[in-house]
Amino acid sequence: MTSAPTAAPPQPVFGLRLALGLTGVFIAAIMAGLNSRVASLALMDIRGAHGFGVDPASWLDTVYLVGEVAVQPFAAWFAITFSLRRYQMALISAATVLALLLPFAQSLPTMLALRSLQGIVVGGLIPTLMMAALRFLPFKIRLHGLALYAMTATLAPNLAVWLAGVWTDQLFDWRWLYWQIVPLGLLSLVLCAWGLPQDPPRHERFGQGNWVGHVLLVMGLALLAVGMSQGVRLNWFHSPLITGAMVGGLIATAIGLVSEWHHPSPFMRLQLLARRNLALGFTLFIGLLVLFLSGALLPIHFLAEVQGYRPLQSGVLSLIIGLPQLVLGSLVALMLYRPWVDARKVLAMGLALLALSCWLGAQVTGEWMWRQFVTVQALQALGQPMAVVSLLFLSTSVVQPAEGPFISGMINMLRAFGAAMGSALITQMMLERGRFHSEMLLDNLGRAAGALGLRDDQVVALSDTVATQATTLATADAYRVLGVLALVLIPLALCFNRVAPPRLPSRSTE
Repeated sequence: MTSAPTAAPPQPVFGLRLALGLTGVFIAAIMAGLNSRVASLALMDIRGAHGFGVDPASWLDTVYLVGEVAVQPFAAWFAITFSLRRYQMALISAATVLALLLPFAQSLPTMLALRSLQGIVVGGLIPTLMMAALRFLPFKIRLHGLALYAMTATLAPNLAVWLAGVWTDQLFDWRWLYWQIVPLGLLSLVLCAWGLPQDPPRHERFGQGNWVGHVLLVMGLALLAVGMSQGVRLNWFHSPLITGAMVGGLIATAIGLVSEWHHPSPFMRLQLLARRNLALGFTLFIGLLVLFLSGALLPIHFLAEVQGYRPLQSGVLSLIIGLPQLVLGSLVALMLYRPWVDARKVLAMGLALLALSCWLGAQVTGEWMWRQFVTVQALQALGQPMAVVSLLFLSTSVVQPAEGPFISGMINMLRAFGAAMGSALITQMMLERGRFHSEMLLDNLGRAAGALGLRDDQVVALSDTVATQATTLATADAYRVLGVLALVLIPLALCFNRVAPPRLPSRSTE
């Protein structure tokens, strides 16, 4: 005999208290983004403080990514089961405690264990932002909630570059790489405790879940995360570890997805992908995450390699993208509310601005300093919110509020994997193109040295110039590839089914 299913909790009235609760959820999501990116950017300083080697310390990023991607698809399910308020407060508290403890870890195994736990805990904070926005915000302002979620992909990664520089180059205290989230955690904890409604727990869902599929997906996603994180360092499929991780991860993930498809109570309702806007939206979302690295990764890497910049010196370029997102996302949302605006065209315009930014970046020379990148980054600052907010609107407009948790889990899984995959692909491309240009330039230098009778010391001096030029040419190639990707995505953006601007609450059921 089975018990009757528990009714969904009633929709609370949106007011100041609930708005502050959602603010706490937003702060926690931004905190999660900063926690991931800042420690990764300053890994060299963490290694120096502890005396860790390059290869062993690289696993600090890997174990965090593994924890993050393993929990994100299922975070919304657990938030409903335990209640969003309890779930959010437990994760924020655990993340804050772990951040306090991490700087005191003396051995690499201890740091790996704590960092892995932090990935699991913090990874569950970002999906709940989209879930809460879809559930609590009235339809007439829901787009602004999606704009807040978009900031986890536009504001947090760019703000992290500047913060990494502040903690390591200005305050000269690497411990703040972890402690920075403590004030944010305490603030978000207070806001969530006071503002979020306390729903009754729904523990009966534990007996309904697809636990076989859950275990398979966790294993598969974890193995894939290991493969993508360590692939560049271990030369991909030349390494038995990477080969085993990628093959095993693909098999386990595929079987887990098949199990989810056929289970009556899945964690991810894959049948929703039959809706055109969702399938297209997920595809473009991965492409956008890769494109965003043209603003967050390429100029920072170029200035570090060619000009010797530290994160604090190049952080201004990231702030050019990051800080405007505090207002640009909502401005794009307001624009999408206009009855004459077609979100598909706004998405296409955003992609066009990103393509133009990449085309300008491809003109890079060895003399470029941060000022030469300002226009490139300004176009990124405009194009990113236009693209991602429009994309989220087109995708989620075909989703009913009850389906929000399924969408939240899937899109956040893609978010974690898209960023990791994009970073690995661009790093590998830079490596290959840098090696290619270096070999070509060195061959030309060798021939010129013989013809001109250059001394060995002169050839050595010119070799440094060759390395600089190879990095410059590789950066230009990466910009060109990403620019072409942006152009390829524009026709896909126009293939969405048109969604009417959400001007009236009555349209929420259309």
